[in-house]
Amino acid sequence: MVDINDIKNLQKPIILFNNYGGNLTEGESFVTDHLFSYLVSGMQEVWSGNETYVFKAGDFRFFRKNQLTKYVKRPGQHGFKSIAVHIDQGTLREMAGLYGKHHKKPYLGKDVELLKPNSYLENYVNSLVPYANAKGAYEDAIVVLKAKELVLLLLQTTPMIGNALFDFDAPGKIDLVAFMNRHYRYNVGLDKMAFLTGRSLSTFKRDFKKEFNTTAGRWLTKKRLEEANYLIARKGKAASDIYLDLGFEDLSHFSFAYKKAFGKPPSQG
Repeated sequence: MVDINDIKNLQKPIILFNNYGGNLTEGESFVTDHLFSYLVSGMQEVWSGNETYVFKAGDFRFFRKNQLTKYVKRPGQHGFKSIAVHIDQGTLREMAGLYGKHHKKPYLGKDVELLKPNSYLENYVNSLVPYANAKGAYEDAIVVLKAKELVLLLLQTTPMIGNALFDFDAPGKIDLVAFMNRHYRYNVGLDKMAFLTGRSLSTFKRDFKKEFNTTAGRWLTKKRLEEANYLIARKGKAASDIYLDLGFEDLSHFSFAYKKAFGKPPSQG
């Protein structure tokens, strides 16, 4: 996935091969472009909004652009391996003139779709293997062709995805209260939250003040600490197990904020 700190769309498609072992890996991503992924080995848990998804080896997935996700990657006997294709908007706009006319309806699928296995996708994934670590004068051109092939296969096997692929509108203005209550745990900048709610940063701040009667920064800290207090005092969770999931960057900052809010360190419950 594209790094969470990079909000800009891709300039060309990218094929990524993940291959590592060791302990599980946790993180979060701002998915800026549509993503197709095949899980070769291991398991992965993904959180998007209020939805939780659990994927296993052999699963084909489609991630819709412009969403926040959290994930846990769990290596299996052969480590954690996956193949992902990030589809840029330029490629999709080029294809829309030829194939987009039948896909003008709103996308009604999930932000993360488990795709039904079929021979098209299986053969496609196998065809990507030779391009792991490939270099050469025509590498970029080949990747563009493989991305276009993928789009056609998705249209062939899961037509509804075309409604997402050929939707080039920026996120529309959505309910701010509902969005914040679904996404307050994500450690992302206000500029990204503003973008995902269909607002400029200045409009986001103005609307936030109107809805919550405080600033976004203060509200986020208070909301995260309230949940932390519930998890520690009522559920017996340790601070070290929850601070990252609640959007805090480091344990010392979390402990300081918790003590300031509740008059005692998190270690005392």
